[in-house]
Amino acid sequence: MSHTIERHRGPAKILFVDDEPDLESLIYQKFRKKIRAGEYQVFFAHNGVEALSKLQEQPDIDIILTDINMPVMDGMALLAKLNDLVTLVKTVVISGYGDLGNIRKAMNCGAFDFLTKPINFQDLEITINKTLCHVQQLKENERSRQEREDKLRQSEAREREKAIELELALQNLQRTQSQLIQTDKMSSLGLLVAGIAHEINNPVNFIYGNLTYVNEYTQKLLGLINLYEQHEAHNHPEIEALIEEIELEFIREDLPKILSSMTVGAERIRQIVLTLRNFSRLDEAEMQPVDIHEGIDSTLMILQNRLKSKPDCPPILIMKEYGDLPKIECYACQLNQVFMNLLSNAIDALNYYDKKRSREQIKNEPSTITIRTSMLNHDWVRISVKDNGLGMTSDVGTRLFNPFFTTKPVGEGTGLGLSISYQIVVDKHGGDLRCFSQPDMGAEFVIEIPVRQREGVQMKAS
Repeated sequence: MSHTIERHRGPAKILFVDDEPDLESLIYQKFRKKIRAGEYQVFFAHNGVEALSKLQEQPDIDIILTDINMPVMDGMALLAKLNDLVTLVKTVVISGYGDLGNIRKAMNCGAFDFLTKPINFQDLEITINKTLCHVQQLKENERSRQEREDKLRQSEAREREKAIELELALQNLQRTQSQLIQTDKMSSLGLLVAGIAHEINNPVNFIYGNLTYVNEYTQKLLGLINLYEQHEAHNHPEIEALIEEIELEFIREDLPKILSSMTVGAERIRQIVLTLRNFSRLDEAEMQPVDIHEGIDSTLMILQNRLKSKPDCPPILIMKEYGDLPKIECYACQLNQVFMNLLSNAIDALNYYDKKRSREQIKNEPSTITIRTSMLNHDWVRISVKDNGLGMTSDVGTRLFNPFFTTKPVGEGTGLGLSISYQIVVDKHGGDLRCFSQPDMGAEFVIEIPVRQREGVQMKAS
């Protein structure tokens, strides 16, 4: 029976392990044609230790033909070592007829085939070819397995990339959606505020402008009355009766006070209108230098009603610790949106916290929002909004700026405010927005933005 071998990669590597001194020359003589033709490449070792060393030098050896009885390390020990290495090499054991027990044991321990001494070289060549066929098939199977694994890894990598791309696309979609919703909401609010301010502005200017004339005419009329009194015109009984009826002295004293109060009230309305226009800033879509404190104050004015005491909520104190800031180059309307979101969230958190506290606790530690502004260096400013509420866990803190994440009940929060605020501060202004909070320790939101929006701004202090 003959075995043909189709080799695709170099000669068959065969290691002979035997302590017989003449084996090497005999093998070279018997297989010289195959060795010269490059079909075989043969190696020799005199014991198991040398065989293992040779295997380290030539890890792609195909066949090991080993004697069983050898010094230092015999064939059985070598076979055990080879089994531990889990290589694709196949072992053929060679021994005499008298050693059939060890041959059987070797076959049970994983030897592929056996030969008996004295060696019949025709049988040896048949055995080598048969073993090489098996080794070649094993290596082809291994290559196929590795190719499948490589393709599977590549496929998994592609699927992971697709999953990442889909996740990024989803995040971008959520971000875009949140931007559209929030922009539309804030645009509507800005238009509403600007519209109200415009509608109030005209009549209040009419009132405020005419109060000057009313005050002037009143003084003239009072002067005329005084002149009549000096010429005793009031001695007429009918005039005396009317003076007493209308309480002229009280009118003379109270009328200037009324006019003064009306002037103060009209001036207050004018200031509220200016504050509303400052908050909306629809005429300031471009980036320009603004007073940050004006933006904060106008936002507080808008939220004033939420800060006052109500039947179910105690008042919230506002502490301002404003530093000496220059005008900041920014999108004023967008930055006011950030102040609105941060202050609204702080008010919500404090209202929720107060519902869990007793009156005594609220009295001892009133709900407070502290707003601080300061310079980090001459290129960066810091704005802090801190409440003394319930605080939050680290798990909530890590997801705080994710679109649509909210801790509020369904219907009370969209989870967009902080996400939009983060985009405005970080993406639009090249700044930073962070939150520092621990349970029962309140929460502090810190905005850090450059004074001027230009390339090469000095890095902020860490």
